[in-house]
Amino acid sequence: MTQIADPAAPRAASPDEINIRTLVDTFYDRIRRDDMLGPVFDQILAGRWEQHLPKMCDFWSSIVLGTKRYRGNVMQAHMPLQGLRGEHFNRWLYLFLDTVDRLYEPAAAMAFMTPALRIAQSLQLGLFGWDYVLPPEQQVLLARLQNRPARP
Repeated sequence: MTQIADPAAPRAASPDEINIRTLVDTFYDRIRRDDMLGPVFDQILAGRWEQHLPKMCDFWSSIVLGTKRYRGNVMQAHMPLQGLRGEHFNRWLYLFLDTVDRLYEPAAAMAFMTPALRIAQSLQLGLFGWDYVLPPEQQVLLARLQNRPARP
C-alpha cells in the first residue's frame, strides 16, 4: 500500500522504516508525474512499479539505517536507461532533496542528502565517463557538503 506524505504532518526527527517507506512512495509518485523523469523511469518500470518501490525502501534503509537489506548493483540497474543527461540528474536531485526536506528535520534530512548527492555523482561519472563535468548546480551542492567552494 502506498504511503504518500501528508503535507500537514510534522517532519520526522529521525529516519525509520515507516517514514522511509513514506519518503520512497512520495518521491516516486512525484517522479511518475514529472514531465522530464516520468517517461525515463517508465521505459524500464512500466507495470513494475510495485516491485521497484520495496527495493528502493531496502536501498534507503540500508544506506541510512545500516540494515544491509539491499542486494543489487546501482550502476548496473541504471545502465539500460536510454538518453540520460546531466539535466535528468539535476531534476532527480531537486525532487529527491525537496521531498526529503519536506519529510525530515534538517539533521535527519542530511542522512539522505549526502549519500544521494554522492550516488548521483558516481552514476554520472560511471555512465558518462570520468572526464564528464558535473552540472554547476550539482557542483554547488557537493561543495556545500564538503565545505569548500565550487569549481568554476
